[in-house]
Amino acid sequence: MKLVLNIEENLQNLLKQEDTDNDNKITVEDKGPKKFAVVTLEGSTIEIKGTYYLSNLLQELVLAKENGSEITEIDIEKIFEEPLDRINRMIKDYYWEGLTRKIDASGIKKMMIDSKAESNNHYLYVPFGDETAYKYFKNISENIKEINITVVKLPEKITPEYVYSINNKPGVLSLALKKNDNNEIEGVPFVVPGGRFNEMYGWDSYFESLGLIIDGKVNLAKAMADNFVYEINHYKQILNANRTYYLTRSQPPFLTSLALEVYKCLPKNSESKEWLKVLLISSIKEYKTVWMSEHKLTPTKLNRYFGTGIGLAPETELTHFDSILKPFAEKAGLSIREYHKRYLKRENIEPEIEEFIKHDRSIRESGHDTSYRLDKISANLNTVDLNSLLYKYEFDIAEAIKNEFDNYFISYDGTIENSETWFSQADERKSLINKLMWNEDKGYFFDYNFVTNNQTRFESATTFYPLWAKLATQKQADLLVKKALPILEFAGGVAGSSKESVGVINEERPQKQWDYPNGWAPHQILIWEGLKNYGYDKVAERLAYKWLYMILKNAVDYNGTIPEKYDVVSRTHKVFAEYGNVGTEFDYITHEGFGWMNASFKIGQLFLTSDQKQKLNRLIPPEIGNAENLV
Repeated sequence: MKLVLNIEENLQNLLKQEDTDNDNKITVEDKGPKKFAVVTLEGSTIEIKGTYYLSNLLQELVLAKENGSEITEIDIEKIFEEPLDRINRMIKDYYWEGLTRKIDASGIKKMMIDSKAESNNHYLYVPFGDETAYKYFKNISENIKEINITVVKLPEKITPEYVYSINNKPGVLSLALKKNDNNEIEGVPFVVPGGRFNEMYGWDSYFESLGLIIDGKVNLAKAMADNFVYEINHYKQILNANRTYYLTRSQPPFLTSLALEVYKCLPKNSESKEWLKVLLISSIKEYKTVWMSEHKLTPTKLNRYFGTGIGLAPETELTHFDSILKPFAEKAGLSIREYHKRYLKRENIEPEIEEFIKHDRSIRESGHDTSYRLDKISANLNTVDLNSLLYKYEFDIAEAIKNEFDNYFISYDGTIENSETWFSQADERKSLINKLMWNEDKGYFFDYNFVTNNQTRFESATTFYPLWAKLATQKQADLLVKKALPILEFAGGVAGSSKESVGVINEERPQKQWDYPNGWAPHQILIWEGLKNYGYDKVAERLAYKWLYMILKNAVDYNGTIPEKYDVVSRTHKVFAEYGNVGTEFDYITHEGFGWMNASFKIGQLFLTSDQKQKLNRLIPPEIGNAENLV
């Protein structure tokens, strides 16, 4: 059934009646009558009842308005769409598109937006060796009149000192270009997380790509991998993200996993194999030159996260470092803001703050920014997560060389690689992880402090990474499920840490966003897969159902909201630690959701039975939303 109606008339009447808190959304917190009579052009009325259905109506009206229409036909089935089906459709048809970017003539203006930087001047930085890109961007920048874009060629050698020197001119780092079918240059597309994160991130991209593949967007996932190859070749590493202030740090390494997931979906031909070869060469180069560098390889022969930048991270929110700066500001007789400003300029240097900065940059490279697991010690840790990921790199590279390249592979530097060497490295890493990180009594993998030579004993969701990487024994998996999971599992899924490990939270010791009670999509996805690897399918199913129920319930009650993270204890998106919750600020309809949360919604359904999916769709009793003809 189609409703032909005047968009603006119904939209304004709907908001006036139902959006009682004036936040441009219809949620369970609004105090309206929760029923609205839609007026058709014919003059008949159809009554819509219930928060969820009214918010669907709002969204459909806004989508129609955005198409430039005054009169529209709205399919009533979309208003009464079952929740699981609707979110699935919105992610596939709208959110991925809303998150997709290209750095070229068509997409550069949208890409230059950066709410993390105060400057109104726009800078695009191009690698030293990419002359084609430099000429292309210089040309298009001259033809863009709406905003002023300055194109800057980076120096051949990018040092921490140079990156610090351009902190007052932050900008976008260019990514790969290609020729389209018309022989025109265009940007290789990528997906951003959403909200304030309007750039391509390292580990977000892996999880986003898993969701893209499920939705049949393999070429977009492939393009993400191609952009990472560009970063390795031109910026010497996979970046935290493609902004200048991220040039001195990477993010958790997932490139081999991304490459193999995409490769599985490509045609089985020589072109696909050649693509895999390029990705494998880049993965080996990143492994050897980044992760095995002097900064990241430690005396234990295991690895750490370590950013080489100078000074306080400039991309943070204004008050982020207040707790560390406050005593020094008071001692200097300055306000925190003035002291912060001077410290960013390096006008005064305090050894204690410099030590904090070293660990803070390491935390940011880990992607877990921030957590008391890593607070003030991150650079001293061989973490379970990083070393599990590097084990998988080693094993993936070995398997690919053996199975796809007949155990003969010429690397980026002319080295002839073979699977035996990489299998041996993986075995050595597994042995060291078990020796230094496994705690039989606790049933946990703990991070290892190579300075104090002790396990940290901080109970984190990252203890399950070895299951995902398949480096744990069955006995270890059994103990993790028996001892670790009950401490970390809550109503909405797995929390980032146990409550006990976090300790006391107060004004002097504020909540960290990667800790209890918050849960994050990448942890859930890796844990589901890890449990399945060791025969715990039913446990994975239970956890996935909890997670999807929480996502769906919040979306139903709050106008389709799909944010960055959740409080899994209270099963709510209302998280106020540190940055708040990205993805909750929008008017009328979210066009993005949030990258890895969208992916987790797609991936989680792979673990559910048909009955469980039907149960999720029955989250809203059908009788609540029945439309009644009131003519």
